[in-house]
Amino acid sequence: MNAGTDTNSPALAANPPPSTRCGIDTVEIARIEKLLRDTAPEDLRRFFSEQEIADAGEGPGRAASLAARFAAKEACCKLFPRETALGVIEPYDFSVRKDGYGAPSIEPSAAARTAMDRAFIGEIRLSITHTDSSASAVAVAETKRIEVPWFGKLFYHLLPIKRGTVMANLRRVFGDVLSEDNLLRLAQAYYAHFARFMGEFFRLPWMSAKKKKAMIRIENIEAIERAYAQGKGVLLLTGHFGNWEVATVAGIGQFAQFKGLFHFVRRPLKPAPLNAYVTWRFRRAGFGTIAKRGSLDTILDLLAQQRIVVFIYDQHATAREGVVADFLGQPARTFRSLPIIAMDTGAPVIPATSWREPDGTHVLRFEDPVPVVEHENTSEAIRLTARAFNAALERALLRHPEQWIWMHKRWKV
Repeated sequence: MNAGTDTNSPALAANPPPSTRCGIDTVEIARIEKLLRDTAPEDLRRFFSEQEIADAGEGPGRAASLAARFAAKEACCKLFPRETALGVIEPYDFSVRKDGYGAPSIEPSAAARTAMDRAFIGEIRLSITHTDSSASAVAVAETKRIEVPWFGKLFYHLLPIKRGTVMANLRRVFGDVLSEDNLLRLAQAYYAHFARFMGEFFRLPWMSAKKKKAMIRIENIEAIERAYAQGKGVLLLTGHFGNWEVATVAGIGQFAQFKGLFHFVRRPLKPAPLNAYVTWRFRRAGFGTIAKRGSLDTILDLLAQQRIVVFIYDQHATAREGVVADFLGQPARTFRSLPIIAMDTGAPVIPATSWREPDGTHVLRFEDPVPVVEHENTSEAIRLTARAFNAALERALLRHPEQWIWMHKRWKV
């Protein structure tokens, strides 16, 4: 009998991990032997990754090894019954790997990672075993720890800016997976982020170019370079993640090849002096600004001139401006303008997100393009494309939920 991580060990029993749920599955080895006989080698990749197939080898234990892996995949799916039933995730989204000591671990796909983040699961611990006739697996989900700096608690209690909205939003999104105590901790972690954000906002103009460059790391810049090379301009999809001031001024500002190309579609801030100050900082950094209303012709002209137009897409849209599309599992009115422009121009839509690392530095990451959704009904195509754009933002938000703007009234439908 081969076994993976022993979840009954005395060490784990004395100090059990914080678990939210457990999945168990058993697979008959004869079932996998039949699959191997009846399935072409290339079709096996619908069930197993290349690495899993290679790790199973070609010897007599191959079917047992793959059976154990398939049981592990099924056990993982049982941790997420809703997402599995909806077809959001499937067994293939969980790959089984072994570390240097032979212990099994789970490598989730992007879809599985989003499901884990939505459930506040940091890691899935795995135990697998098999007999001569069957293979079994146990998957145990461990809840993420929510770290709260002391000043997050202080700001939450002493400067409760829109605290009711923050808590209502968090309950709406995470109320089914987090206790009230953990919702409170998440809110306090958000206030800590907001305090850091304000401090960085006022320090940034006085930093040297060297310090600004050291403050942020850029990931996957190739995604926007490839998109720009298509010659249709670029639509940048983003939201209020991390410190967007640092991401723009200290991040994008590093790349001379993009100087003067970025134009931000934005609503004016209140009060007016703050809006004037932020606009001045954008222009000083070489970024153009476009009013959110009445700017369609301007945006089309900019795309025709090979410019990059940035849409901040995580805000509430009015009934006139928007279409209802789910955001974090809740119906939310979402701007229809970006899907319409993407469908009309063919300009690639590149998600861009930023977050603060534990050491205080920042990351600005570009993702691969999100394609528009084709449908014979134009209104439905717009809605489905808006939902696809929202889903891209969700993946970024759920990685670092304390660093999103929870004080915004996103859900007003």
